[in-house]
This record gives sequence, structure tokens and C-alpha cells, in this order.
Amino acid sequence: MKKLGFLVFLLVFMWSFPHIGEAATDTKVVLNGQQLSIPEEVQNVKGSVMVPIRVISQNLGYQVKWDQSAGQVNIDGEGKSIQLYIGKNAASVDNKTYSLNTAPVIKNGTTMVPIRLVSEQMGIGVHWNNSDKIVTLTSTGTSTGGGTTSDADNATSENGLALVNGISFSESRLLVTLDKSVTPKVSKMDSPNRIVVDLPNADFGGGFAQGQNAEAGQIATLAVPNNDNVSQVRYSQYSTDPSSVRIVIDLKKARNYEVFNEGQGLLIVDLTADNGTTKQPDSSTGATQPGSSVGNSGKKVVVIDAGHGDQDPGAVGSQTTEKRLNLGLALKVEALLKDDPNIDVILTRSDDTFLELKERVKVAEKLNADVFVSIHANSSGSSAASGTETYYQRSSSKKLAQTIHKYFVAATGFKDRGVQYGNFHVIRETTMPAVLLEVGFISNRTEESKMMDSAKQDQIAASVVKGIKEYLGVS
Repeated sequence: MKKLGFLVFLLVFMWSFPHIGEAATDTKVVLNGQQLSIPEEVQNVKGSVMVPIRVISQNLGYQVKWDQSAGQVNIDGEGKSIQLYIGKNAASVDNKTYSLNTAPVIKNGTTMVPIRLVSEQMGIGVHWNNSDKIVTLTSTGTSTGGGTTSDADNATSENGLALVNGISFSESRLLVTLDKSVTPKVSKMDSPNRIVVDLPNADFGGGFAQGQNAEAGQIATLAVPNNDNVSQVRYSQYSTDPSSVRIVIDLKKARNYEVFNEGQGLLIVDLTADNGTTKQPDSSTGATQPGSSVGNSGKKVVVIDAGHGDQDPGAVGSQTTEKRLNLGLALKVEALLKDDPNIDVILTRSDDTFLELKERVKVAEKLNADVFVSIHANSSGSSAASGTETYYQRSSSKKLAQTIHKYFVAATGFKDRGVQYGNFHVIRETTMPAVLLEVGFISNRTEESKMMDSAKQDQIAASVVKGIKEYLGVS
């Protein structure tokens, strides 16, 4: 089942239950066994049940944009696009028009949309308990996530090439995610000092390459700020016949390395001291070690995920974009965590690059992370919407969410929207405790300005780190 089906379903299912309109404010919506938290009341407008648009964006992980001048709500995800218009009794789904009994409205600063059923092909199990006014929704094969997804999520190379889906540099490690394993050819060169990683029979995946300018003959760069040993990382499609990808780590001084091939598509090049101990990769596996260097000596492994990136800006404010805010905070969290000798911290993306949702999950899973934290900024059709919230999907993640949130909300100083259930891909598909943080509303100019303030970001980053350390029991 695609998220589009789920979304249209949410927009229309209650029309099939005429009794709901009689007691809309008492109606409960339960998704996959979890009651959705809806702070604003579900309302009855001219016989149609209306729900806040935030239910769609936050519980299902869609990107929602508000065009105030046009009175238009745009909802994007799964490569699909839906448009709703304030005051108009029609919705557009990929240029197909669906009529609505009641037009979307703005009530007390909250955008409300009507819900009714248009299709039986949505793949949703529905049970309506009229006596208790509970609608139970059960999705199968859902792909909701902490960000948008696209058809590239399931892309595989038709010609047998391995596809590079993400490149990041965190602390002293280059991480490359691919759709399958490759045997890299790694070498150290001087004049200038650099480490060259060649990936034979490889190309860039569509989702990653879309905005990276990594076509044959073109070189893209990955910034590595404030690193004592590395100035930047460069990558390109080195050749097309045969197809290969080259990644170059530009060094400020000579360094050796070890290569870890985690299998099924996670490659790590770990820089080590220049003591002449570089180990060349095994010719058959491409690895010098059977397991990763991450988490050695009993260190706790923390994966920090900056939501969105590159061609996916996330929510757009009046002064900046969500992807920039997310990355800025992630880098500050990383800087604080890496100073602790008991913690190994890894970023899913360390620059303005794009990483598919499943690739973010892969990083955490392959590294056997102890916790996963995804950083986001919120958005609403109403500029008055405000507040900080923390999401978890599995019960095993709730304690982590509660521990981080108590420091997190105090640091932002924004309205406390609480710890909530959310069915986001990155916190659902990971198996370790995982949370998704919504710092504040980028659609609220006051909160946007505060989130852009460097000193405020330092406070927020410190609060996240404090919560992570308390949960892990690391002093």
C-alpha cells in the first residue's frame, strides 16, 4: 500500500460513517494500534468531519506546504502530489479531480480538511465502532517516513551495477551506502596527500545523484568542516565503460586507513594514525577487518540523522529551509558527542546531500546502533502553530523519547507539544530505540528566527546530547 492511498483515505474515509458527524469531537482515530494525538478538536462543519492537516503531515510523514496567497495546501510524497484549496470543494490528486462535500477551512488558525471515502483500493483495514466512536485503521506494507520518499527508494540497477545511494563523512570515517556489496580498491597517494576509493561496476543511484552533479566527468564535493585531518571529500562517476565510481578523501596530512565492508551495502573507510599500519583490503571481500571499527571497546553507538537534504528541502520558511536547520543542529550534536570517549557518533548525512529513508535506516542497522535520533523542523498551514514535540513509534523507544524531550523542550523554550506516537519510516523500520525530534515550527517566523540563532542551536544540541547520555547511562 502506498502512502498516497493512505493519505487520500484519511481525507475521505469518515464520509462513509454518517454517525461520526453527530459527535465529531469525541471521535478517536487509532492507527496501527496507537491512538493518534490530535490536540485540536476534530470538528463538524456543515455535516462533514474535519481534521487538522497536521495529522497528515506528522503521523504519516508527508511534506505539507502552505501557499497563503493562493489558499492552497500542497501535500507531497511517494512521487505523488495532492492539492487542496481553502473554500473550494475539490481536491487534485496527480491532476485528477475529486469532489469534496465540504471545502477545507481555517478554524482558529488551524487548517482543517474534510474526510470522506472515495476508493476501496487503499489497502487500509477499517473498523468503525459506533458505540465508542473509534475508527481503527490498520495499514499493510506502509512506507510512511520522517520525510518524503520517491520511486528511487526501491531502485535497483537494471544492468547489474551497484548503486551508490549515500556518502557522508563523520568524525574520522567515510561512510558509503550502496544497494549491494562491492569490492573496493583503496589506495593512499601523496603530493597532495589523499586516499582514493574506487568502486568498480558501480554508478550513482537516482535519488542520490538527482542533485549531486555526479555524472561522468563532473566532480561533486562533500564539505568536511572543522576537521584536523580532512579538507574535503570529492566523488564522481570515474568512468562509464566499465562504469565505476571514485571517491577521494583529501587529507591535510598523511593518514593511514582501514576498510570495513559491512555487507549488503555499507562500506566504511576509517582513518587511522600514520604509523605504517595500513592494511590493504582482502581481494575477495574488500575488507581488512571482519567487523566495523564503530563501537569498539564497548563504546555506545549513536546515529544522528539530519532530515531531508539537497533536492528535498523539507519544509520551507520565510528565511531558510528545514534541511539547513536539521543539518546545522546535527553537526552541533555530533561535535558534542564525539568529545565523549565512551560514544561513537555517526551522521547519516554530513553535508547538503540526499539520502533515502531506507538508507538512513541501513546505516543504523548495519552499525548496530544503540540509539537513532532524527532531527526535523515542523511546519503548518497556520503561521500561529508553535511548539516542540518528540516522536516514537515502538514502545521500546518511548523511554528514549521521554528522556530526551524533558531537556529538549526546556532548551527550545517553545510550547510543549509533548511526546507522541508517530508512524515515521526512520523510527519504525529501525530496530534500536529511535526518536524523531520536531524542534519548532519553521512556518512560525518567531520560532524560525530562534531556530536560526547559533546560541539557541548550541543550547538545543546540548539538550539532545544530555538526554542521549542519560538514556545510555554515559556520564
